[in-house]
Amino acid sequence: MNPLKSTDWLAENIDKVKILDATWHLPNSNRNALKEYEHGHIENSIFFDLDKNSNQNVSLPHMLPTKSEWEKIVSNLGIQNNDHVIVYDNSDVFSSCRVWYTFLYFGHDPELISVLNGNFKKWKREKLPTSKEIISFKKSIYKAREELSLVISKDQVNKNIVNKKFQLIDARGNQRFLGLQPEPRKELKSGNIKGSINLPFQELIKEDRTFKKKDELIEVFKTKKISLEKEMAFTCGSGITACILGLANSIISGKKPIIYDGSWAEYGLD
Repeated sequence: MNPLKSTDWLAENIDKVKILDATWHLPNSNRNALKEYEHGHIENSIFFDLDKNSNQNVSLPHMLPTKSEWEKIVSNLGIQNNDHVIVYDNSDVFSSCRVWYTFLYFGHDPELISVLNGNFKKWKREKLPTSKEIISFKKSIYKAREELSLVISKDQVNKNIVNKKFQLIDARGNQRFLGLQPEPRKELKSGNIKGSINLPFQELIKEDRTFKKKDELIEVFKTKKISLEKEMAFTCGSGITACILGLANSIISGKKPIIYDGSWAEYGLD
C-alpha cells in the first residue's frame, strides 16, 4: 500500500484519475479554501468541501458522515468505485490526508486512493498545469462499505487508559499537547489524553512539503518511544492531522490508520 503519488506521476496520469482539492483551513486562519480554489487549482481537479462533506447532524467538527451520506457525496462528485482518486491540498494542516482516510474508511480500494506528495505548493513550484476552470463530472452511483475497525470512540479511548491495548498518538503541537497553549476552539480545556504520546505532525514532513522517507519516518516514531510492533491509534484537535500520522504509519507498516474521530474536540469538552 503506497498512499503517496509524486507530482511527476500525476502530471503523466492527469487524464486517467479523478483529482480532489481538499484544502481546509483552521477556523482562526482567516483563509477561504473555496476562494483559493477558484483563484487557481491543479488542472481537472474538483473542490472537496471538508466541512460540508462531514456529518452535519453532530455538534463536533467534520466527523465521518454516514454511509448513505458518503455514497451521495461521492456520487455527486462523479467518482466511481474503480476510479483512482488523487487528493491534494494547499493547507498548513495537510487536510488531504483526512480525505484519503475517509475513502479508506468507506472501503475504497487502498491502491486507488492517494495523496499528492508535496501538495499544491510543490506542483506550482514545478510549474505544472493549473487552471481556474471549474469542472464537474456526470453523477455516478458509488457504493460504500464501512470498515468500522478504522475508527475508535471516546469510550474505547477511556478503556485503553487502563488496559493499554494500543498506543494513542497525538498529532498536535507540543505546546498544545502540554496544555501550555490554548486550543483554537475556545470551548475546550487544554491538555492531553492520559497516557497518549505526542508526535507533532510537522516532524514527518520535509521543507518541500513531501513526507520523509520510510526509514526517516521509522526513526521519528522510535525517537518518540513508539513501538512499531504494537497497535496504534491516532488523535489530534479534530481528527484532521491525526490522519497525517496515520498516513505516515501506513508508509511504515502498510496498515490502514485507526483514528479517534472525536479527538480533542470531543475529549477536551469535559
